[in-house]
Amino acid sequence: MARQATNKILQKAKKSKSDEFYTQLCDIESELKYYKAHFKNKVIFCNCDDPRISNFFRYFSSNFEKLGVKKVLAACYREQVRDLFSEQSNENGFFLEYENTAEEQVQLQSLGVTSFEGDGDFRSPESIELLKKADVVVTNPPFSLFREYVEQLIKYDKKFLIIGNVNAITYKEIFKLIQENKAWLGINLGRGVSGFIVPEHYELYGTEARVDAEGNRIVSPNNCLWLTNLDTFRRHEDIILTKKYYGNECDYPKYDNYDGINVNRTKDIPSDYQGAMGVPITFLHKFNPEQFEIIKFRKGNDGKDLAINGNCPYFRILIKSKRIANHL
Repeated sequence: MARQATNKILQKAKKSKSDEFYTQLCDIESELKYYKAHFKNKVIFCNCDDPRISNFFRYFSSNFEKLGVKKVLAACYREQVRDLFSEQSNENGFFLEYENTAEEQVQLQSLGVTSFEGDGDFRSPESIELLKKADVVVTNPPFSLFREYVEQLIKYDKKFLIIGNVNAITYKEIFKLIQENKAWLGINLGRGVSGFIVPEHYELYGTEARVDAEGNRIVSPNNCLWLTNLDTFRRHEDIILTKKYYGNECDYPKYDNYDGINVNRTKDIPSDYQGAMGVPITFLHKFNPEQFEIIKFRKGNDGKDLAINGNCPYFRILIKSKRIANHL
């Protein structure tokens, strides 16, 4: 019931195009510590971030020298200014370029920002010009515009590390990137993203909703992920397989409309099966492209959802082992 409630707030935000979810510093630190080598001598762009309140900008500016970052860019859409953090309005979006020079050794609150001529939307020409200068994009983009946001990153051939809803895996555009090894899941998933700061007008749904020591209202949907094309150790680690198919065939029913078997849990993938296997979408969190090949998502040969005895299990990703010898 709690999960349904927290999902409700995300769906409400998506429908209203109101994506006022702010990432906690603890979640940023928990994920970004695995990518430090990717930030050295790079221009980092946080293009959905008010630099005065963004914890992404706070992370990079506070760890500027430690990470060896070349420059941090942060840009803000104008409507993000009037929220729980600020009572001020602004006709234009704005951005900040931070290089940590001697002249900039000041408190973040006093850093100057530069106004865009337009609204600062990540799709605006001004924001795109900043994007062209960047090496790596790191932010929490609007969930309602996730497809379009990722499409832009791919178009401009950018490295990225961003937060999205787990359901983004099921978007055909995102799944294709994962299948083609052009994007993959980061380290933390689900409860690994502990919650988001939300404005005063959001109801605190769910048993894990809370107000922190600083008075921030936190909602924990427990259904978010990090999507990236920065290499990590996780995607080179094999999934340890302890189950066998042969001798336990009844545990792995075959699909009605595809030549493959159903596997309910990633840990139950059989180590001795060479053919196609349908696995849960959470498999992607442990996916090693050197161990498995992704065949397709969800559909059988007839174009309908994969079915067993006429019934459709949960969405499945069809995979095949790259390391199993032919048993036939």
